Amino acid sequence: MTVGFRIKADFTRVDAALATRAVAVPAANIGDVVNRMQSMRGGFKAYGGRRALAGPAVTVRARAGDNLMLHEALDLAQPGDVVICDAGGDLGTAIMGDIMARHAAKRGIAAIIVDGAVRDIAGLAELHLGVWARSVTPAGPYKDGPGEIGYPVSCGGLVVMPGDLIAADEDGIVVVPREDAAEVVAAAEAHARKEHETIRGIDEGRADRAWVRKLLTEKGVTRI
Repeated sequence: MTVGFRIKADFTRVDAALATRAVAVPAANIGDVVNRMQSMRGGFKAYGGRRALAGPAVTVRARAGDNLMLHEALDLAQPGDVVICDAGGDLGTAIMGDIMARHAAKRGIAAIIVDGAVRDIAGLAELHLGVWARSVTPAGPYKDGPGEIGYPVSCGGLVVMPGDLIAADEDGIVVVPREDAAEVVAAAEAHARKEHETIRGIDEGRADRAWVRKLLTEKGVTRI
């Protein structure tokens, strides 16, 4: 039985030009235009030296406390990829430290996102690499497997498919299905422009707050 010990390295990545456009848009704006359905749950923190990026997902599923397949994924990933590691949400063992992260940064990988824990955060902060994880612990991992690369994983409460567009910044992580990426990025860019205009209006003292009263009236709110 190969389930649990298998690698699928051949998959289609989201277009690199879309990732370049996505990194210029806040993750929150991308999350808004997908109806707030594609943001990973809160609790992830940015530990790496890169704090905003976007790129195609390389998916890894690891047994809790074991990083054998994550090691292999870092060797298979291409420059600009975002490695998504489903570590089962385990916070008792770090799935990665600064040595693995340094190898990833040297290879041009954009980020590693771990649904679990990491360690060596002082070293991670020095690297030109994005690292998001749910916690930190000094306890190190094993290297026995099982694990899988290139198959659907669960990370932060979302299903992530190989090649999906991942956008991340200090607010957190958004997952955009590859086939929807072009439409979503264009909508997020428009949404960002609209928000910039709203901010300008606030700064210039011309913010229109009539929508608040309108919604309250529609909901039948009474004032005493």
